[in-house]
Amino acid sequence: MQNKLMILIVAYNAESTISSLLGRIPEEIWKKSEEIIIANDCSKDSTYRVAQEYKEKHKKKNLIIINHKINKGYGGNQKWGYAYAIKKKYDTVVMIHGDAQYPPEYISELIKPIEERKADFMFGSRMAGHPLKGGMPFYKFLGNIFLTSIENLVLGTKLTEFHSGFRAYSLRALKDIPFNLNSDGFHFDSEIIIQLIIAKKKIGEIVIPTFYGDEKCNVNVITYGLNILKILLQSILHKYNLRKYSNFNISHY
Repeated sequence: MQNKLMILIVAYNAESTISSLLGRIPEEIWKKSEEIIIANDCSKDSTYRVAQEYKEKHKKKNLIIINHKINKGYGGNQKWGYAYAIKKKYDTVVMIHGDAQYPPEYISELIKPIEERKADFMFGSRMAGHPLKGGMPFYKFLGNIFLTSIENLVLGTKLTEFHSGFRAYSLRALKDIPFNLNSDGFHFDSEIIIQLIIAKKKIGEIVIPTFYGDEKCNVNVITYGLNILKILLQSILHKYNLRKYSNFNISHY
């Protein structure tokens, strides 16, 4: 039985990178995907126009460009995309950023464990590789290590990072967690991992290269870090019963 695949590209002010990202998606993924959706989150630049021009030039019938009229936020954009995937009865959904920092060339490797039902959620880890060589700013490198270490300590996990924007979900797993209750902000990514851990879903990771260019960062790193610490504190204060999952293991592929 064929696995129905959807790619969700979350984009905000990505006019300078979106064509490059689309051009790097392997042809086999273009053929395999039912829909490759660009969810343009009310960008202030020409992301929508550039994406439309790419679609027309390259005749990509399964490239769907959604132009949100109101900014949903990074987490809100994902919530829209996952709800759409559930409604359309897809089996697997891949989420990747429109800023081309993550490698679409690794999509096949990322989704393989899900298709083989060896994992419910997969992410591409920059921190398991050499992120500084890929241009990751040193302050982000240190911040990622700091936050991930605390998250692993609180959650009893051994993830190499919680903050990757290159992920694949089994729709079976997404249906089992209340992701719609999560933040519309950037810490959505950590909240959904906590939910997956609580639901005893199988989580795996692959090593990916890091690509940082001249793209603008839309994340306020101080606010982001404080929000991560806040949700961890809520976890400790019994918002989540985490003690049951203290022996969580990560699978590496």
